[in-house]
Amino acid sequence: MLPDSFVYFDRLPERSIGELESFREAGGMVVGIYCIYAPVELIRAAGAIPVGLCGKQEAPIQHAEKELPSNLCPLIKSSYGYAVSDSCPFFSLADLVVGETTCDGKKKMYEFLARCKPLYLMHLPYAQNLSGAEAFWRNEVQRFSNFLATKTGIVATEERISHQIRLHNKMRQEMQRVVSLATEPRSPLAALHLMTILESKSFVVDLEAYIRHLSTLRLELEEIIANSSPADNGSPSRILLTGCPIGKGCEKVLRLVEEAGASVVCMENCTGMKSVLRMIPEDGDPIKAVADRYLGIPCSCMTPNTGRFETIQRLANDFKIDGIIDMTWQFCHTYHIESHVIQRKVRDTLGVPFLHLVTDYSTSDTEQLRTRIEAFLEVAAN
Repeated sequence: MLPDSFVYFDRLPERSIGELESFREAGGMVVGIYCIYAPVELIRAAGAIPVGLCGKQEAPIQHAEKELPSNLCPLIKSSYGYAVSDSCPFFSLADLVVGETTCDGKKKMYEFLARCKPLYLMHLPYAQNLSGAEAFWRNEVQRFSNFLATKTGIVATEERISHQIRLHNKMRQEMQRVVSLATEPRSPLAALHLMTILESKSFVVDLEAYIRHLSTLRLELEEIIANSSPADNGSPSRILLTGCPIGKGCEKVLRLVEEAGASVVCMENCTGMKSVLRMIPEDGDPIKAVADRYLGIPCSCMTPNTGRFETIQRLANDFKIDGIIDMTWQFCHTYHIESHVIQRKVRDTLGVPFLHLVTDYSTSDTEQLRTRIEAFLEVAAN
């Protein structure tokens, strides 16, 4: 039986619509974001509310393809399709949107998106260890903070930023505890439930209340686990899912792995652990601390991207992984190319089976994926 508090996370996106409407009616500003490079601490420090807009459904893609090429990442097309069809309530509620120069497809899509909503673009360096990268990105973060102040009328002072740093650190720490408990053998939560919980952080209006609900969920999970006996179904293979972000509407690989009898105990991707692993120092210059934390995110848009395998290695050890599945959306060139690097390092360092899947948001390849996943899991189980 699921914890009673799971309902809060399952219904949060729908419930937050009304909360965001009330916030705007009271004079507040809603800022739509597409990527975990957007520093949410600064948005909240400026008195605004960040909300996730990343497209994860297939239906809007048809609207995007009237202008965007069909051979483009489905995440980009879905995001733009929501905007031009006005079919996403969160996009409608956003007063402005924030983009980031991660991949070429998104950069050019944002030029189109700027016709739909006021758009602010954050420019990323191409390498985290490049000379001058830290100073460049710190300037971008400060520039963004100054921009927000002109829009909200609230200056993100050091005190306000530091308060948000502490809150977000607390949220990330609590989320890590929940994820660790959720993947225990006696936990009632499956990977799809865990995905829902992780995805819910993109739709939070009251962050302090959200942290309290995470704490309640953690306590309920601890009690359930302490009073339960392990299920008598053997030990399913423990799988780490890496690669492109997933969510409700594009979770077919996650669902197929679970249907095949394995357990996805960790999702390294942007919608998973990657967004909650790195904390922000709570002393010193808060702008520098925020900038350093976000620049360290191990995205495939960085060259080289050594941090990604370091993260995978850490998670594989922490979660006692039996196999790794790397999922790439079609035409996501950076993740597709990087998969070969990750596969080689997994083979040489971790010694666990590795499967690379390339797919899109449609269901046309479901059975082909099922066959490949089932064959892979046979290897992982031995």
